[in-house]
Amino acid sequence: MADATRDVEKIYSTEDVVAKLRRLADALESETPFRIQIAGERIRVPKRAEFSIEHERGDGEEEIEFQLKWTIEEEDDDDDDEKVV
Repeated sequence: MADATRDVEKIYSTEDVVAKLRRLADALESETPFRIQIAGERIRVPKRAEFSIEHERGDGEEEIEFQLKWTIEEEDDDDDDEKVV
C-alpha cells in the first residue's frame, strides 16, 4: 500500500495535461475505474469516486481545482476494466 499521507503538486506541460484530461473524461463518461500517474506514483481511482470543481480567490490570485475523492476500500483492487491515464 502507498504511504498513508501525501500532498503533491506537479506542474505538467499543456500537452501532458490535455492527454490526461482527455483520458480522464473518457473514463468518467464510461463510468470505469482508471489509474493516473502523478509525480511518479500511479494512483488507482475507482469508478465510484466523486468529482468536484473548486474555485478560490485571494491575495491577487485565483485557482481552479478539479478534484476526485473517494474512500479506500478493499474491493478497489478487484476492478479489471480500468483505464490508465
